[in-house]
Amino acid sequence: MFLVAQFIDYKNRAPGGYSVNEKGLSRKHVVEGTKASLERLQLDYVDLIFAHRPDQDTPMAEIVRAFNFIIDRGWAFYWGTSEWSAEQITDAHRIAENLGLIGPLMEQPQYNMLHRDRFEREYAPLYAKYGLGTTIFSPLATGILTGKYNTEIPADSRLAHNEYFKKIAVSLETVEGKAKLAKITGLQPIAKKLECTLAQLALAWCIKNPNVSTVITGASKPSQIAENIQALSVVPKLTDEILSEIDAVLENKPESQPKKTTKVFTDTD
Repeated sequence: MFLVAQFIDYKNRAPGGYSVNEKGLSRKHVVEGTKASLERLQLDYVDLIFAHRPDQDTPMAEIVRAFNFIIDRGWAFYWGTSEWSAEQITDAHRIAENLGLIGPLMEQPQYNMLHRDRFEREYAPLYAKYGLGTTIFSPLATGILTGKYNTEIPADSRLAHNEYFKKIAVSLETVEGKAKLAKITGLQPIAKKLECTLAQLALAWCIKNPNVSTVITGASKPSQIAENIQALSVVPKLTDEILSEIDAVLENKPESQPKKTTKVFTDTD
């Protein structure tokens, strides 16, 4: 068992919102928040603690020192980030190295078939340079990659009831949203060929990426947990040929390097 805790920097909390000491990644909030979290969990320590979202208002050196304080106290073994930019992660490592401290060893980013650029392109230099591990979330793109929203929004789904997710339902009616659904329909023949569900194909595709350490899944029914676990048997079926077929349907594979531009000179230049 691997125990994880994280700081979530919500901007507002009813009725009065957060006080200045109840948000962000200041040393005070990180230390007091960690102690409170361990008390709620009735634990002496966690294995990993995440800085959930970057904090533009706190100096990076303070953030790095704060999480190393947590590690030095034995309250966590390692620390990581969530949805930080590659530049921010690199900055944290630079400061940690200069101070003789531990930099972030894990990143918790969104990653799925429809959301690839940051994970595959922006973070690419970090995996080898820092041995960066990843704990990805939303591998099914809020359920969109299961195919259950391809024709309608089921009345019993969270997209029909939850106010936040209703916005996603509305987005599926746009030109861009319909294009996403068309791609998911295009994945169905591949899933059929591999004898798996669309959800299993999407999860296996994430797991196949060697830079994915952990996949965070969610389920509202026991049957969905079983379906998710069975995705492991699909991973070996994802050959280079199958992956190329998937990329041909998705049409969103990030370029490994930025496009180079060439200026054409004329006699008038």
